[in-house]
Amino acid sequence: MRQEEEALVRRAMQRDQEAFGRIYEANFDRIYRYIVLKIGNEAEAEDMTQQVFLNALKSISSYKSQGAPFSAWLYRIAHNQVVDHYRKKSKRPDTLPDDPPVELASTDEGIDPQKIAEHGMTMEQVMMAARELTDAQREVISLRFTSDLSVAEVANIMGRSQGAVKALQHSAILALRKALVVETYE
Repeated sequence: MRQEEEALVRRAMQRDQEAFGRIYEANFDRIYRYIVLKIGNEAEAEDMTQQVFLNALKSISSYKSQGAPFSAWLYRIAHNQVVDHYRKKSKRPDTLPDDPPVELASTDEGIDPQKIAEHGMTMEQVMMAARELTDAQREVISLRFTSDLSVAEVANIMGRSQGAVKALQHSAILALRKALVVETYE
C-alpha cells in the first residue's frame, strides 16, 4: 500500500493528472472530515478542502517524503488552512473566534457516543467539554478519532513523538470524562 502511494506521488510530482486524481480521491473524505470538525461549517470546509488540494497540486514538486506518509503532508496543509481560517475570522470585529468543535468516537478508554446518549448528553455538551482541552489535546482527538489515523500518523502530522501523542490522547480522554461527569450532575 505504501509503495503504491509513493509511486502515485512520484507520478503526480511529474504532473501526471491521473495520479494526482487518485491521490485526491483517496484522501478527500478524510481531509474534509478533519476540516469540518475543526471549523464546524460544512460549506466552508468543502471550500477549504478544495483549497488544500489546490495548494498540494501547486507544491507537489517540492514534496519530500522524510519517511512520513503522504497524507501527513496533506494534513499539515489542512492544519495550516484551519489556522489561516481562524486568523482571518479573528480579525473581523463582528465575530469572535470559537474553539473548533471536536467529535468523539468509541475508544478503548471508554468514551462511547452510545453511553453519552444513554446519560442524556448531547454532542453540544461533549463539544463544550472539549473546549476545556488544550489545543494539542483537541488536535490529537480530532486526528485520532475523526480521521481514524494511527498514533504514528498523528505523531508525524503533529511533529511529535508517538509517546507524546499517546500521553496527549490519554490526558484528553481523562479531562473529557471528568468534564462530562460534572456536566451530567449539574
